[in-house]
Amino acid sequence: MKDHKSDLCINHILPIRDALDLISGKWKIPIISALCIHKRRFKELHRDVPGITAKMLSKELKDLEVNGLVKRTVYDTTPVSVEYAVTEYGLSLNPVIYALRDWGLKHRERMLHPEEKPVVA
Repeated sequence: MKDHKSDLCINHILPIRDALDLISGKWKIPIISALCIHKRRFKELHRDVPGITAKMLSKELKDLEVNGLVKRTVYDTTPVSVEYAVTEYGLSLNPVIYALRDWGLKHRERMLHPEEKPVVA
């Protein structure tokens, strides 16, 4: 017989795991954040996300596109130009990204100044 608390725990944890599976890694959130500012071509995005390799950026963009967070638009120019933009669905991550940023700022401050009282949110 299943425990009611166990079901509640699973119903709480599974959606978190789903979200983390989608945005996990160190590159997806910085890519989405950069695209939230404005759409970019591949080289612009590569320049604006410091430390990422072109191969990794390409892989992450494909994954984000498959999951509906990023839209890839190919223009019929010579040479062909490709532009990436965050989708409306991708924009729905903004509250999560802002919450992570805010928590990260508090955590960084706490690590840099451990002698001060802990920050309570």
